[in-house]
Amino acid sequence: MHAKLSLVTHTTQVPPTRLTWDARLWGALLVVCGVIFLDGLDVSMVGMSLPSIGADLGVSLSSLQWVVTGYVLGYGGFLLLGGRAADLLGRRRVFLAALAVFAVVSMLSSLATNPELLIAARFVKGIAAAFTAPAALSILTTTFHEGPDRNRALSIFTTCAASGFSLGLILGGALTEVGWRWTFLMPGPVALIVLLFAIKLIPSSPRDETAGGYDVPGAVTVTAGMLSLVFAVVGAEGAGWVSFRTIGLFVLSAALLSAFVWIETHTKHPLVRLGILRKTNLRLANLGIMTVFGAYVSFQFIGTLYLQNLLGWSSFETSLGFLPAGLLVVLLSPNAGKIADRIGTERMVAAGMVFFVVGYALFLRIGEQSNYLATVLPTIVLIGLGFAITFPALNMQATNGVDDNEQGLASGLFNTSSQVGGAIVLAITTAVIGSQSHGVTTPSGVLGAYKPALVVVTGITVLGLLLGLMGLRGLKGRRALAEAEAAELDAVQAELAEEEMSPAA
Repeated sequence: MHAKLSLVTHTTQVPPTRLTWDARLWGALLVVCGVIFLDGLDVSMVGMSLPSIGADLGVSLSSLQWVVTGYVLGYGGFLLLGGRAADLLGRRRVFLAALAVFAVVSMLSSLATNPELLIAARFVKGIAAAFTAPAALSILTTTFHEGPDRNRALSIFTTCAASGFSLGLILGGALTEVGWRWTFLMPGPVALIVLLFAIKLIPSSPRDETAGGYDVPGAVTVTAGMLSLVFAVVGAEGAGWVSFRTIGLFVLSAALLSAFVWIETHTKHPLVRLGILRKTNLRLANLGIMTVFGAYVSFQFIGTLYLQNLLGWSSFETSLGFLPAGLLVVLLSPNAGKIADRIGTERMVAAGMVFFVVGYALFLRIGEQSNYLATVLPTIVLIGLGFAITFPALNMQATNGVDDNEQGLASGLFNTSSQVGGAIVLAITTAVIGSQSHGVTTPSGVLGAYKPALVVVTGITVLGLLLGLMGLRGLKGRRALAEAEAAELDAVQAELAEEEMSPAA
């Protein structure tokens, strides 16, 4: 029955003729997908190298997570501004400039000699990605009309993300054996290649001269608010949860985020038009991706430490252990658009969340000498299935029903939610591990520090499942309304067709 709903969406919002997928259109799509490929490549490669970075630079566990969090906060903190810039300055212009910065900073970060410089470089690189990602997604969603064409394009977009992640696992594991700095250098040349093709293939987009200005105070307050929140969570393990420092940072974070909301409701040109959040599908998609990405980033952090520090795996062996999840997404996600057309994104999200919950719960069975096939692989497979179903469905939900002039904003909101979820959940799980690992040196003690953090990851995913089930509520009523609107539109179109034919008759 939901196929009718998808047809309604296509009929009401897309021109009657489908796009012709010629060579140039394919080229532009693949260039845009190169950005999400790079993001997946970078995340997985750096994840594999974390234990080596910690050993080489003498970085503690609480500081080590900032190599990931620095990028995530730069990315999440400036995504909204990046989406706004894409709408105002032109998507092509923002895409090319930010991709050039991403390439240069990638190569420079490989030269860092201390953790502070490395984290700073990761933060700047995250800011560059914050401008490329919404520009890329808004180029895609404005090029491909809502309905089957866009669903197909988003499925390919997701497949490229999974391909980048899968290749990053292999490259990250192999390059870390040579030296962890190679994992930071590698994305730079790849970004330059994508940039060269983008200059030729990405179509120009007009600058919106009437859209207004930029909301820099909004961008600053939301980024500072998230930084304060993560600092509070990470530092609470050492300073104490009821210490003046921790409480002060939580209060500062609340004040900054409240100021952000106030700015958005009073500024002439807000970073976020808060009215866009009235769209139920957009709200649920943003909350859903927070749980999905937050849980996975934390799981990868814990899983990498477990396999390398406790089981004694090499970085390359660890990358192979995670690889099946990425391969499953590569193989299955191209069909996500067809599945969405037939059963709807709401059902896809709910089903995918079930896979996540079961997968993370099964990982709680790990022991000091776990067998990979019996204990680890089932979780990896279920996570792959969850991503293959959930991630493209959430992307579709976040952009469906949004006007072209706000596609950059919708894309920025979706990606911001993803990165904020990653930063907050990773900070919480790191704090949990840190609080349980003081003075612990035995394998059983280390394992005892990991398991409470895995409980947190599983609990976050249960929240995601509840959100997915909420999306199913009222689905029948929304379908009936859409079918009624389609019937009314069909009647109007038939009447217009008769009027056009009558003079000829």
